[in-house]
Amino acid sequence: MNSLVKFVQDEFVEKKEYPQFGAGDTITVYYEIREGEKKRTQFFKGVVLQRKGSGSTETFTIRKMSGTVGVERIFPINLPALQKIEVNKKGKVRRARIFYFRGLTGKKARIKERRG
Repeated sequence: MNSLVKFVQDEFVEKKEYPQFGAGDTITVYYEIREGEKKRTQFFKGVVLQRKGSGSTETFTIRKMSGTVGVERIFPINLPALQKIEVNKKGKVRRARIFYFRGLTGKKARIKERRG
């Protein structure tokens, strides 16, 4: 049964190429929004908190500050509405999931940039 699900995902799920990114990186995600008959592109720029799952069920969580309120959004990696992902900054973190980042404010909420 497992191999049948994997076969269907490999054959019928469309794969897009995105740049390499991980926890701590600052990225911009451009995605399409449909409002009735109209379509428009919106972007969400923030820090990646985690990448979760594998294959066609992989997701990633992004957090940004909107004024004084933290906003998080979870995107599936194979969402048809995703247009492109830009990596703005590579962050230097020591964990794969940086949930501690939610509790940080001010200068403590900065992530050092990784060179190279």
